[in-house]
Amino acid sequence: MPRYLISFDDGAMTFPEAELPAVDKAAHEVVQEAQEAGVWIFGGGVKGNELSVVATNGMVTNGASPKTKAHIGGFAIVDVPSRQEALKWAAKIAAACRCAQEVRELLHDPTV
Repeated sequence: MPRYLISFDDGAMTFPEAELPAVDKAAHEVVQEAQEAGVWIFGGGVKGNELSVVATNGMVTNGASPKTKAHIGGFAIVDVPSRQEALKWAAKIAAACRCAQEVRELLHDPTV
């Protein structure tokens, strides 16, 4: 089955901090549902303030790449039969996290 990356940008979750426990609970419920459905591969929030960029020559620069404006704030990888199914899971995640989600199909690796 195809795998899809469902993600949102850092800073997209703009609800009041007092609502964080409810959002956290809702997000974990969606993860639990995806696990029980057998589609959950992996996911989580991304700690955005510890970014390092490693160049092709091995040089390490701490901080954002100057060409990059947005950074992933969180993601999920699901294994579902179709893009439509991935969009359904993205809608559940969007409602739980209270922010829009981006959906991209991951390239198939025949060796896995």
